[in-house]
Amino acid sequence: MTLIKKILFKIYKTVFKLLGIVIPKNKHLIMFESFLGKYYSDNPRAIYEYIKENYPHLTRYWSIDRKSIDKMEEYDIKPVKRFSLRWLYLMNRSKYWVSNSRLPLWIPKPNKTIYIQTWHGTPLKKLALDMDEVHMPGTTTEKYKRNFVREASKWDFLLSPNSYSTEIFRRAFNFNKKIIESGYPRNDYLINNNNIREIINIKKQLNLPLDKKIILYAPTWRDNNFYGRGRYKFDLHIDLDLLKEKLSNDYIILMRMHYLVAENLNLYNYNGFIYDFSQHEDIRELYLISDMLITDYSSVFFDYAILKRPIIFYVYDLEEYRDKLRGFYFDFQRE
Repeated sequence: MTLIKKILFKIYKTVFKLLGIVIPKNKHLIMFESFLGKYYSDNPRAIYEYIKENYPHLTRYWSIDRKSIDKMEEYDIKPVKRFSLRWLYLMNRSKYWVSNSRLPLWIPKPNKTIYIQTWHGTPLKKLALDMDEVHMPGTTTEKYKRNFVREASKWDFLLSPNSYSTEIFRRAFNFNKKIIESGYPRNDYLINNNNIREIINIKKQLNLPLDKKIILYAPTWRDNNFYGRGRYKFDLHIDLDLLKEKLSNDYIILMRMHYLVAENLNLYNYNGFIYDFSQHEDIRELYLISDMLITDYSSVFFDYAILKRPIIFYVYDLEEYRDKLRGFYFDFQRE
């Protein structure tokens, strides 16, 4: 960061803090964000849609990363460019913040703001304070845990999908405020739309063949495989040629990389067989149209299990991930 950028950033942070003190709250204003502003998706989207239908008098804005702002035109939402001056004002004017991932640590929460953290998964891999070692770039184990707890202290409410997660969240996030054990709002969609008519409709919207079964491949990221902070590499340990040879007559494969993975997959040789849906707004639609899920240690399998369809766990680096990189909350192989 150049000296000028550092000065501007310092001024921006100062203004944010001052506005949080002097701007009165609008009790009918809510700011939403999903996965660092990259998508209109997940639990915040489900809450947004419920509020839109049942409490239309409330004003709702979406915090959107500048790289994703153009994609928001197709949705009936009010996008605000993340870190813009308008965003700065609305963040301080809003009575409620709803997010499913951590906000930047430098953002102060105004005293009268209510911050609802929905989180984004049922944990298999260890989180935050439960991690033995942190292998992410730009931090140390001690610093990562300290910063996580500092961010979690700003949350006023935390959503939990089940009692198993509630126990983990309290300990791993050192969270002592209100946990709402409601199930994840995003999964209502899977229950309410699991029918042939909706599945066919989505396939048509995505320009997918109707005469083939669908395999969804949705792995997680590796903490120690990265380009830089927040930008992770992912190496496909799959023989795509073999899959194409054996399966292409009856199946297609949808690739869905984790939102932190920065890879641009080159699938030119697999047109019509493998589709990259990593940038698709909401994975819920991909769940619904898939006949089978292939994953590894991602929490997607907890949600997909609701559909009672087959799941394959492709865990080529199980020992390293379990014993060195992250560790699990239960015996993965046995359970």
